[in-house]
Amino acid sequence: MKIVIIEDEKLTAHDLAKTLRAVEPDIEIVKMLASVEEAVEFFRNAHKLDLIFSDIELGDGLSFEIFEQFNLSVPIIFCTAYDHYSLKAFSTAGIDYILKPFSKHSIEKTLQKYQQLKNSFQPTTDEQNPYNQLLKTLQNQLLSKSPSVLITQGDKIIPLNSQQIALFFVEGDYTFVYTFDQKTHLVQQTLEHWEKTLTPTFFRANRQFLVNRKAVKDASHHFNRKLEVNLNVPFKENIIISKLKVTPFLEWLAAV
Repeated sequence: MKIVIIEDEKLTAHDLAKTLRAVEPDIEIVKMLASVEEAVEFFRNAHKLDLIFSDIELGDGLSFEIFEQFNLSVPIIFCTAYDHYSLKAFSTAGIDYILKPFSKHSIEKTLQKYQQLKNSFQPTTDEQNPYNQLLKTLQNQLLSKSPSVLITQGDKIIPLNSQQIALFFVEGDYTFVYTFDQKTHLVQQTLEHWEKTLTPTFFRANRQFLVNRKAVKDASHHFNRKLEVNLNVPFKENIIISKLKVTPFLEWLAAV
């Protein structure tokens, strides 16, 4: 069985590949793709595949943006931590879903379901493409769960969507946001306020930092059983997870 994995978290992608091989040793992981851009480039060429496992939210967009461009004849299993998404719709048109964190048992059930998907899957025309409606639905849901943050620019107070923010940080008595386009803005509310408002999309790394999941590239082992968070945007300071927070951080990293 030839499988492609689309997942922007390297550890999660490798864990999924390992679990798949443990369940079915004959599985061949053809490619692991980490972004919408990389996947679109991959699917421009024809590939002989049996199944696709895909995360929904990638670092540069939603994976539906990939599939709405191609009339694929391959069943797709979406991997997501968000059971409030329109998951029932995924059972149509040869697509299904599995909730994170996945297990060997859930992967076994998914591969059994694959046989049903394989037999019933029918490619759709552009007009019938189910990913267009799913993309629209998810975009609306993402917007509804992404409150705006009021930032200060000179004498103006401007709303900024929280999905544009890589992290919040504290300097002295002030709280700032650092955006994905590498700009820093002062905010009025405290880090504690935004921790309560934006969990679980953001994680409180320590007293100084509140980090967006989409800003986390990976994590490295630090001395004394701590972790250092590596971001996918340049930032001036190191972000360290204390050993007491390592377990909840890893659970958050796997689930969100």
